[in-house]
Amino acid sequence: MSHDATDREVLSWSLFGTAVRELATRIAADGYRPEVLLGIARGGLPLVAGLAYALDVKTTATINVEFYTGVDSRLPEPVVLPPSVDLADLAGRRVLVVDDVADTGRTLAVVVALVRATGAETRTAVVYEKPSTRVDPEYAWRSTDRWIDFPWSAEGPVPGLADLPAGDAPLTDAPA
Repeated sequence: MSHDATDREVLSWSLFGTAVRELATRIAADGYRPEVLLGIARGGLPLVAGLAYALDVKTTATINVEFYTGVDSRLPEPVVLPPSVDLADLAGRRVLVVDDVADTGRTLAVVVALVRATGAETRTAVVYEKPSTRVDPEYAWRSTDRWIDFPWSAEGPVPGLADLPAGDAPLTDAPA
């Protein structure tokens, strides 16, 4: 399915700032005070940074999950890639799992299952949720059924990258 500009939800950087503040206000009004914010890379990282400041949470972590490979193009299942949080560090804590969108919900479901298996109290927050999601986030700024242009990914990579060495190799513990 192709998505032209007329059937897209466009989130600007300015509107994203509003979204972060409103989402943080809802979380606080709910009486929830997370101890750890766990951002799902890559799309959840801008939101986890904003929420960390707005909710005054200093402990943040990331988990790298690949599912989307392009517009409406996905892997068969979400895959956790290195580097990733040490899940044992989340045991017994209040963890807010943060991503940009709950589309199918499959990425959130994988991460929530991993975190809950540690005994952590787990809730989820996203900028957008879609009607098709299988995981209903506790906190969502807006709902939409359209493709979303996020300010951090709408323009794609900068020109000239094809001439540079790839920067997406996994980190290892090998000595330098």
